[in-house]
Amino acid sequence: MGKIVAIVGMCGSGKSIASETLESIGFKNVYFGGVTMEKLKEANLEINAQNEKIMREKLRKEFGMGAFAKILLPKIREYSEYFDTVLDGLYSWDELKILKDEFGDNLKVIAVIVDKYKRYERLSKRKIRPLTIEEAISRDIAEIENTAKGGPIAFADYYIDNNQDIESYKKRLLQIIEEI
Repeated sequence: MGKIVAIVGMCGSGKSIASETLESIGFKNVYFGGVTMEKLKEANLEINAQNEKIMREKLRKEFGMGAFAKILLPKIREYSEYFDTVLDGLYSWDELKILKDEFGDNLKVIAVIVDKYKRYERLSKRKIRPLTIEEAISRDIAEIENTAKGGPIAFADYYIDNNQDIESYKKRLLQIIEEI
């Protein structure tokens, strides 16, 4: 069985960069946000911040707070049987518990932390799905209140401060992967 590394953090913290970096060294990527995008497409809904929020909350209402882990568990099992696997965007405490029950100590959690206003600035400038400051604040509050996002961040095995340059960030990530 390969390593399983979950990348957690608030929106705009750099989870996708971490996942892309790990993919570049051979990890398979399981993107939790992809479930939301798939479900929006299936429902013929526009991909935007409001619809994404509605869909995330709808899925959790339907399947419980562990919804995304439940939906993605077969794919995670399949990938991790043969490859190192990165989980991009694990959100809720329930998702973490489901995955810990399944994979035990083989699952390691890395939390990416960034000063709030630096995240908001990055989010406003990103090419894919940029957010205004108001949208970012609204998303932060919704994720904390409605998806229990704080638990996995607080209980992470490792932390990376992503307030500096991208090279320092990637270097620390790869040091953690070496430790794991």
